[in-house]
Amino acid sequence: MVIYIGADHRGFNLKESLKAFLKEMGYTVVDVGNSVLDPDDDYPDFAVKLAQEVSVDTDNRRGVLICGSGVGVDVVANKFKNIRSGLITSPDQAYLSRNDDDTNVLSLAADINDDATAKKILSVWLQTPFSGEEKHKRRIQKIKDIESSLGYNQ
Repeated sequence: MVIYIGADHRGFNLKESLKAFLKEMGYTVVDVGNSVLDPDDDYPDFAVKLAQEVSVDTDNRRGVLICGSGVGVDVVANKFKNIRSGLITSPDQAYLSRNDDDTNVLSLAADINDDATAKKILSVWLQTPFSGEEKHKRRIQKIKDIESSLGYNQ
């Protein structure tokens, strides 16, 4: 599995920490930016790059996005077809987002989660499979139907 990771200036330090953590865990990591701490960068730029990459192959790719609140990157990522991003603030919520909703992008709030908490959230999120329960598959299909009806084609 390839993990794409991206962050703006407010999430930059956490991104760098999580990138190293992911590599230690044996994942292939692709950093979509920012590659430097730039206080004038904009989170949509990195969220778009990441969502485009993950949406190409949601079976073998996952994404981790980070900004100050986590909200901005989450909103952008969820504009893309086949992306289900969750703004996660606890390990329990990480578990539920994967088990029930089969999220493929994890959005994190650098201003809220410290390094240790973010690593725990990420670990749980990566280790939790989708349950495959019929009710969850039905709900995800409804999301896909909504995307189709709205003409999402990215």
